[in-house]
Amino acid sequence: MSILAKLKEKFSGPKYDEMEKETEYVELENDNEAMRSKVVVRPFMLEQFDDVKPILDSLREGYTIALVNIRPLKDKDLVELKRAINKLKKTTDAIEGEIAGFGDDFLVVTPAFASIYRSKQVKQVTEDSSEE
Repeated sequence: MSILAKLKEKFSGPKYDEMEKETEYVELENDNEAMRSKVVVRPFMLEQFDDVKPILDSLREGYTIALVNIRPLKDKDLVELKRAINKLKKTTDAIEGEIAGFGDDFLVVTPAFASIYRSKQVKQVTEDSSEE
């Protein structure tokens, strides 16, 4: 057998007859992919500044819409509340998401694929307040 024939045999794939005999199948699990494709709406409670970390971790995963109750921290310490909200805003901007107040005691934070509905009335109020 020549050197070229040996090289050709070594680098060529299995012959068609050999491939036909192999009928084993490998089952792949797609559980992770199915779980990741679901969006989770998750409630959070801000009682202190350190409670921001689990919220940020969930948002960075990309499949969580966070509903954050800020009332406990609002009642306790306004300076810490402002720090926490600024931290949430920076991360929201980094992941190209959105953040909005929902009533007096809640924030809604969404990842990039979701948007927050803002009515014309809300936009008009914010425009009027910025003119003052």
